[in-house]
Amino acid sequence: MPQTPALFPEDENYFALLNGLKKRIRSAQIKAVLAVNKELILLYWQIGREILARQQAEGWGGKVIDRLAKDLKREFPDMQGFSPRNLKYMRAFAEAWPDEQFVHQAGAQIPWKHNCTLLEKVKDPTERIWYIQQTVENGWSRNVLILQIESSLFQRQGGAITNFERTLPSPQSDLMQQLIKDPYVRRESCPFRARGRPLQRLLLFVLT
Repeated sequence: MPQTPALFPEDENYFALLNGLKKRIRSAQIKAVLAVNKELILLYWQIGREILARQQAEGWGGKVIDRLAKDLKREFPDMQGFSPRNLKYMRAFAEAWPDEQFVHQAGAQIPWKHNCTLLEKVKDPTERIWYIQQTVENGWSRNVLILQIESSLFQRQGGAITNFERTLPSPQSDLMQQLIKDPYVRRESCPFRARGRPLQRLLLFVLT
């Protein structure tokens, strides 16, 4: 005689299902946030590259950045990130990393403000790469990154560069929490929300 289905599943089986689903959901959340951050970093790199190339080719001075900031803010009033200061960071970012492939591999793995901190505080490219790796591997917040730079951690530990890990950062890490809360990535200021409703719904799911 077939068994009558239980009204409620056994606790052990149910919690195994629940924990498996929670793990998948958190993994999807992380991937979505990282994907948005990557697109944002690449956009900023491309903007910086265009500004740098035009200034070099046309001989434009620094005032063009102020004008661009005003015009972009007028066109995209709901977006953050187009202040004159941030546009200058974009230009410096493109100048520091002329290879787009490197931006895909390394620079896009950390939040924009982390990249700005490295531009300000670390001048040697090798040292910058090392701090990017350490940030990703250890889930450092921006404040922790600043502390490690100011304490000369690179010099104290020898600064050996390894291949970037392909694992996802922990959802509980300071880095991940900062990415989720980053105003440059949140849906209110995301430059990609016009690409369609599915992405908007994904960001709404991930960031609320």
